[in-house]
Amino acid sequence: MENQVTDHSEERTFQYQSSLPSLPVPALDESLQKYLDSVRPFLKEEEFQRTQDIVKRFENGIGKELHQKLLERAKVKRNWLEEWWLNVAYLEARLPTQIYYNFGGPGPYLEHFWPMKEGTQIERGSITVWISLKFWELLRTEKLRVHKSNNTPLDMNQFRMLFCTCKIPGIVQDSIANYFRTESEGECPSHLVVLCRGRIFAFDGVHDGHILTPPEICRQLYYIQERCHNEPKGPGLAALTSEERTPWAKTREYLINLDPKNLLHLEKIQSSLFVISLDEASPQATPEDYSEVTKLSLTGDPTLRWGDKSYNKIMFSNGLFGSNCDHSPFDAMVLVVFCSFIDSKIIELEGKWKGSERVRDIPWPEELLFSLDQKVLKDVAHAKEQYEKKTSDVELVNYAFTSFGKALIKKQKLHPDIFVQLALQLAYYRHHGHPGCCYETATTRRYYHGRTETMRPCTIEALEWCKSMLDPAFTLGQRKHLMLKAFAKHHKLMKECENGKGFDRHLLGLLLLSKEHSLPMPEIFLDPAFSRSGGGGNFVLSTSLVGYTRVGGAVVPMVHHGYGFFYRIRDDRIVVACSAWKSCPETDAKNLCKILFQSFEDIIKVMTAAQL
Repeated sequence: MENQVTDHSEERTFQYQSSLPSLPVPALDESLQKYLDSVRPFLKEEEFQRTQDIVKRFENGIGKELHQKLLERAKVKRNWLEEWWLNVAYLEARLPTQIYYNFGGPGPYLEHFWPMKEGTQIERGSITVWISLKFWELLRTEKLRVHKSNNTPLDMNQFRMLFCTCKIPGIVQDSIANYFRTESEGECPSHLVVLCRGRIFAFDGVHDGHILTPPEICRQLYYIQERCHNEPKGPGLAALTSEERTPWAKTREYLINLDPKNLLHLEKIQSSLFVISLDEASPQATPEDYSEVTKLSLTGDPTLRWGDKSYNKIMFSNGLFGSNCDHSPFDAMVLVVFCSFIDSKIIELEGKWKGSERVRDIPWPEELLFSLDQKVLKDVAHAKEQYEKKTSDVELVNYAFTSFGKALIKKQKLHPDIFVQLALQLAYYRHHGHPGCCYETATTRRYYHGRTETMRPCTIEALEWCKSMLDPAFTLGQRKHLMLKAFAKHHKLMKECENGKGFDRHLLGLLLLSKEHSLPMPEIFLDPAFSRSGGGGNFVLSTSLVGYTRVGGAVVPMVHHGYGFFYRIRDDRIVVACSAWKSCPETDAKNLCKILFQSFEDIIKVMTAAQL
């Protein structure tokens, strides 16, 4: 991934969009067979027999009809899933999406040029903003290299959503406003919004056709910071974006009716390139390690995150960085590429601006002063209170396992991603005494507007291997044999998902069609096996490989008794961010990581000892 980030070729970023293949519809019998395989680890023999009967009835009855309807839909839509996925997975959600759906993480720069150092917030922040504007220019001029898999172009559409994008709350369903345009398409907003001490400011990132330099950005940020330090705090309106969706939509309507100027300010925030958060949290909330910076990025001060923006750049007072992103318009891959670009440029600059210190005569930032009344202020206070109550329940740890990394794993001829996934299955099984239904993100970007498919790592093969690791009756050779079988199964399933042959999105399509046609809910979706194996968003392990980069991230668990688990793999280390809900007595993120790290060692032991 890293070599796809910086340099560009003659190809234009979005040039292959129109020639990408349509998302295929998998064969019904294959999807149902894969579904049966995936539920098997969670069922007793008689339960499995019952589920088999239900699946057979579905396949020969209503399933066949629904599948036919899906094929019809796929004939007229290049991506039959796109609109459904956006609506069902994100826009119809009524929970506070900033807490339950957004992802966040630390800026990796603290690993090399920028460790924690007070008084560097604005100076360093100005450099990252300038590099971010450079990335925006690459997209505007379509000079970002097209991502490819074995020379096949991948869909780049999600990169259009990184800048100038915002989710708009609706009473029953949200919508997405995207104002980004490439140069050939026309004008594109170029202003930035800054949140500081409950107040909101805006300034343009471009002056006379040229992006602002770090010294110019520095001047703008210092001006905002000084004003906020010398004047009273603001109302913290951004906290409203952390509220449940319907109340936030109602407050937004009320705000707009209160004064038409409020709508102009909201549109200014929505259309901005991104939001800068000058986070000057109290000393006890200033991050000092990976766990703290990750937790504060994900669950920090709600008055300093516009939760609906596709990208909030968080600058902590001690010179560390984080980000918080709305998940609806894009997946974490976009931010990983973007943050890797920032990271590589910081290394190139050796963490310092080496250009001209001259500052042009640019307009000062303007404050967006909303007309508010007691009702709105009460809503803001309520949103803050609710947010703090929910986020105080989040346990989050971000640990680095440094005994080895990708280099040693590959030396053992094992796939690094599958290595971590199977170790996680073993850790969960050891900790909880039963298998954990697991969601791993697979990409479908080789198809037009493809996003993700669910890859389910908890296979029968993985379970058999986990049992062997806990049973002294098994020899090392037997354990190795079972483990390699589990590796092979995982690899096969992942490849199928990437080639449009996963089954989770297929089943979702059939479920949604039955709703659209007002048909009774098919029995397959009411069967306890469906949710027990993770269906309907019930995965106890919600996982994603963030890449082979220095960029990390985190999410909260999908279910109350589950874990959110993001990880990145370097040559010499594996870094994991694991979250759980403190109010759940069964889960313990810290302990799971401890057992996971032991499982990493155990896999290598099996490989090396079995070779002797």
